[in-house]
Amino acid sequence: MDDKDSVYYYNDSSNYRAASTVHSGRIRRNPVQVSSEQKTQTKESSENKSGSMILIIFVSLVALAMLGMVIYSFDRRNSAYNEVNALNAKLSFAQAENTRLQTEVDNKMSAKNVEEYAENVLGMQKIDSSQIKYIKIHTDDIVNIPEQEPGFIERIKIFVRDCVEYFRG
Repeated sequence: MDDKDSVYYYNDSSNYRAASTVHSGRIRRNPVQVSSEQKTQTKESSENKSGSMILIIFVSLVALAMLGMVIYSFDRRNSAYNEVNALNAKLSFAQAENTRLQTEVDNKMSAKNVEEYAENVLGMQKIDSSQIKYIKIHTDDIVNIPEQEPGFIERIKIFVRDCVEYFRG
């Protein structure tokens, strides 16, 4: 055969060469025989390619899962921050309300307001000097408390204490 008239084909899946020659306007294909060693290498390379494809898919899925977990954790953190901010706003409002109510209570408890309430609502009047009476006591500033008879329980305590002192010596 002449190399000039031959056409070689390369098929990736079967890895064989086919030679075509032209005879009287007709194309005739002559497949080249492939050894068993070449067939084994072809099967191994296709298995390696499918194995590497599976590995690439697996690694891609793991990376996608990790990305999803990172996004989920960012979402949870963001939700927690929003909740904390909302509770801090409620706390600030409650503290401002507490301050306002404390001021209101202090204003209502002032001496002037208590005096007005006593006069207008309760009908009380201010005391004048004619209503004050002084009592004079002509005794010393010393108060004498007479001795009392000890009670039954007190007498038992004294008896037990005297007995303990007697036995001690």
